[in-house]
Amino acid sequence: MNAQPADTTQPEEPPLPPEPLPTHVRGISAEQRSAQEEWEAVEDIQSVLLGRSAGPVPLISFNEALQFFQTTDLSECRKKIQATVHRQGLAALLHFLFGPPRLQQQLQGERDLALAIAQCGLDDKQAVHMRILQTIYKKLTCSPLGCPRYGTHWEELGFQGADPGTDLRGTGMLGLMQMLYFVMDSQMLPLALEIFRLSQHETQNFPFCIMSVNITRLVLQALREECLSRECNRRRQVIAVLNDLYAAAFLQLYRVWKSQHKTVADSGFLLKELEFSTKKKPKQLLKSLETYMSRSPVSTADGVQQPSPLSISSSRAGEEINFTGICDLQVELEGEARLI
Repeated sequence: MNAQPADTTQPEEPPLPPEPLPTHVRGISAEQRSAQEEWEAVEDIQSVLLGRSAGPVPLISFNEALQFFQTTDLSECRKKIQATVHRQGLAALLHFLFGPPRLQQQLQGERDLALAIAQCGLDDKQAVHMRILQTIYKKLTCSPLGCPRYGTHWEELGFQGADPGTDLRGTGMLGLMQMLYFVMDSQMLPLALEIFRLSQHETQNFPFCIMSVNITRLVLQALREECLSRECNRRRQVIAVLNDLYAAAFLQLYRVWKSQHKTVADSGFLLKELEFSTKKKPKQLLKSLETYMSRSPVSTADGVQQPSPLSISSSRAGEEINFTGICDLQVELEGEARLI
């Protein structure tokens, strides 16, 4: 008999058992696991946007973001600039005779940059814009993780809906830049977090980010009406003055809101008072902020050290920076202060 050839067919290997879940994932529900994977996916997408191979999106400082706008082409906005409010007739004469001094010529470029940023919309394709947004989220929530570009988590921070970009009318990216300044300055951060905590109060709650945008509107209007020219000329800066006045106005709102147990129903009246103060008493507001900061302990911003607003002003006084310019602002608070 002929010998049968040997069977060389390899036996099928049994399927491998599923790999055990990592320790930090065990014991959580499928829904929680899905959420965790979504967070990780967000970080991966952001890394691609920033041209990074891996790792979370880094925080961005105010100075780094400002440098981005200094070097960005804002020529389209510059064509629509109306840097100051136009006055006619008797109003123009009274302003000329008794009004504040004009902004020094060497500061007008910096003023135009601030107004330009205020007309720059939030752009999903700009990695710096996304880093600004993510930094604000991380610092306010004290979370190491980023978040999706759209979602109800923005409402929890005090925006009106799932897209923060729709709430920046009249302030543009300057609305986010001033929030960024508030949370990334090592001395300002404790105050920002205190105000944010108050905004989450059971009965005294208010939309933090919407309130912030409204305060930026007030500051911009005071700038355009030349109410800040004297202070800007004295300090030889514009953006630092805007940031300090923003923080000072927010501090004033916080004090009144907390001590007098205000609610959202009072927001229109309080914003109207702030509008008056930013235009007629900016020096008094700034002095109040200086006093408050001198009594507040210095804290670190998770390793990102930023000088205080007043030290920024003194250290950079006289520093010459090249700026670009902007468009007209339509400030809806003029006439009746209200939350947008």
